[in-house]
Amino acid sequence: MLFEIVILFSLSAVLINLIRRNASSIGLVDIPNERSSHTKVTPRGAGVGFSIAALLSLLFFHSDLVFSYWATFLGILLVLIVGFLDDHKDTAPKTKFIVIIVATLLIAIDGVLIDDLGVYFGQHISLGWMALPFTVLAVVGFTNALNLIDGLDGLAGGVSIVIFSTLFIVGYLNHDDLITYVSLSFIVALLAFLLFNWNPASIFMGDSGSLVLGFVIAILSIKALAYLPAVSILFLAAVPNMDVLIVLFRRKYHKRPLFCADKCHFHHILHQFFDFNTKKTVLFLIILQAVYSLTGLQLDKQIDEGFLLLLFILNVAMLYVILSAMIRRQKRDC
Repeated sequence: MLFEIVILFSLSAVLINLIRRNASSIGLVDIPNERSSHTKVTPRGAGVGFSIAALLSLLFFHSDLVFSYWATFLGILLVLIVGFLDDHKDTAPKTKFIVIIVATLLIAIDGVLIDDLGVYFGQHISLGWMALPFTVLAVVGFTNALNLIDGLDGLAGGVSIVIFSTLFIVGYLNHDDLITYVSLSFIVALLAFLLFNWNPASIFMGDSGSLVLGFVIAILSIKALAYLPAVSILFLAAVPNMDVLIVLFRRKYHKRPLFCADKCHFHHILHQFFDFNTKKTVLFLIILQAVYSLTGLQLDKQIDEGFLLLLFILNVAMLYVILSAMIRRQKRDC
């Protein structure tokens, strides 16, 4: 296992560095705009490096797992390709949505589906024919939620490491090889990435990274439903989940386009709160995610999930009130 980890870490670092050094010549650069937290042209597309490293490691060391879930890994590859194309030359949002939907249909071939949501106030909810459309909605939603928090050096990578670590614990304790080894592979690959992405970053992961991370976390979270209550998954990935819910609610409340770009996400507001100290902001959000992830791990699968859902909604409401107060104090147009 140690040999596998060392090889994967080294491969991820080498591939990321290779992309970083040749980013300009292959068209993988991020040009700052009014929403950027950086001020100079920076290489991007590191997601290609750490994703390929993780997938190659899995193929080499756990080929039986890859062939058993061939459709799932094909889906991951499709998301990686569309992410790379977006990093190289911006891809239309509609194209990305279609590819993620197709990739979700592929994972369904391997039985990765949300077909049971548990018991809520004594009422058991089984999705039946709604399982596939609900799974598509959930995977597309979370994949983009993870993409939306990729706005500060080290944030998406750091938060993803926490989520993958939680999923690794779930997989290891329940002897689920897919969850265990895929989580571990991305943890190691991301640790190598943070060598280049921790503030000040010398390369960004780009959509090739954030879309793949969101998609893979969604896959493993669905698999984890066999061992955890459905609501606990909301806690395991609380930072991206709460961020997208709060932002969408605020836009709807103020009658703004739901999918418009703005600077009203968690990290934008907290960045100003911490006097634009990127390291403090990112560490705060990583710790916050760790607290929520550990909370999700403690939830019993046998408990009535209605009460757990109320607990999650209460947390979302509390954060909404706090962030709204901060927005008013910062005089943000949200």
